[in-house]
Order: sequence, then C-alpha cells, then structure tokens
Amino acid sequence: MTTPSVPKRKNRRWVVFIDAGHGGKDPGAIGKSGTEEKTITLAAARDLAQQLAATGKIQPILARRDDRYLRLRERIRLARRQRADVFISLHADSAQSGKARGISVFTLSDTASDKEAAALARKENKADLIGGPDLGAEDPDAAGELLRMFQRESMNQSSYLAAAILKQIRDMPGGDRRGHRFAGFAVLKAPDMPSVLIEMGFLSNRDDEKNLRDSDYLRKLNSRLTKAIINYLNGYGPKL
Repeated sequence: MTTPSVPKRKNRRWVVFIDAGHGGKDPGAIGKSGTEEKTITLAAARDLAQQLAATGKIQPILARRDDRYLRLRERIRLARRQRADVFISLHADSAQSGKARGISVFTLSDTASDKEAAALARKENKADLIGGPDLGAEDPDAAGELLRMFQRESMNQSSYLAAAILKQIRDMPGGDRRGHRFAGFAVLKAPDMPSVLIEMGFLSNRDDEKNLRDSDYLRKLNSRLTKAIINYLNGYGPKL
C-alpha cells in the first residue's frame, strides 16, 4: 500500500470533527436500563475531544456540546466549514437480540456489507425525519462527475482510517467481533474528508450498556481511537 502525496498544512494542527450521534428530540437507541444513546455519544465525544487536544497535534471540533438536535446534513456542513481532516461519528447500536454485542466501524458504500448493516443505515438515516422536511437540502443525485471522483477518493481514505481504528481496538471487549463494515450512511457522505461511523457497542446488551456507562471504559476506548487517528494522519493526513 503506497501513501499518496499530501499537501503541507499551514495550520500546525490537524482538525478532527467529532459527531456525537443523535441529540435533543432524537434520543437514538435506548438501553436495557433506560440509557439513551444521545447521552452516551455526547459523553464519549467530549472525552475523545479532550484526549485528541492533549496530543498537541489535533484541534478537535464537536458537532454538538450539549443535548441538541442536528440534521445529518448539517453535521456534514459544519465539518466542511471547519475544513476537517477527519470526520468521526460516534453511535451506540441496538438489536432485538440481547446477545449481539461488540464494536463496529462503518464506512460509506453504495452496497451494504450485510443485511444488518443496510438496516442500521436505514434506521440512522431516518433521524432527519424527526425534524421534518429539510427544504434547503441538496440533491445528492445532482452531483457532477468531479464530485463523485472526490467521493471515491474519500471512501478509499475512509477505509484506511477504519483499518487503523480496528487495529487499535481489537483487544477491547467485542473489538474483534464485528470488523469493518459498509453501508449508505447519510452522515458519511462528505466528498472531501475521510469519514467513519463507530458503533461503540450495543445498548441492547447488558454488558455493552454497562461498559458504555463507565467513564473509565470510555477513556480507554477513546485512548485507542486517539492513537488510531494519529497513526492515520501521520500516514495519510496533510503534512504539518
């Protein structure tokens, strides 16, 4: 695998956009003990931002700092406005079976890696319906060939980022169970930045829910994510 040439950045720090999934009137998944996904993702995003900032190499940007509702397209617009080098969307999954558990790392694809991934993407993409019709939304089908070319390169880079993350989390509880998966998540459709969606565990599983409510566990997980993001940016990001 060869490293593509990348431009030198005037800013001395990389910009990482952290998207805490759901929020406000959209609680996301609800756990066995009543834990709301939007609360878990915000806590995880805040901690990840602190750990990334502590490296001195990264400027973290949070999509939301409190319990508020944001459309999926608005999250992308915010990240592009900040000229983010990486887009990380944090989520917590749920399933009918309480046995399902583990961490999944998703990247964008027109074809889902499996039926479960396709169903999850459909569910997550419905988040925008809570806020009613978005009359200012752009039509993704109107994108030109140049934009699609950038999108393909972004999807390739997203796969490299996903691989870096999976390498770091493989010894976390459930970190080696679910692997790199693909689906048409609307929030991953930025054409100009590598984007991954991380399902940190299943709130429908009592063990995963317990872990995700544990601040020590989240710090450990975010420590691995920080290492992965740094490793990816050192290899593929703009030169500082």
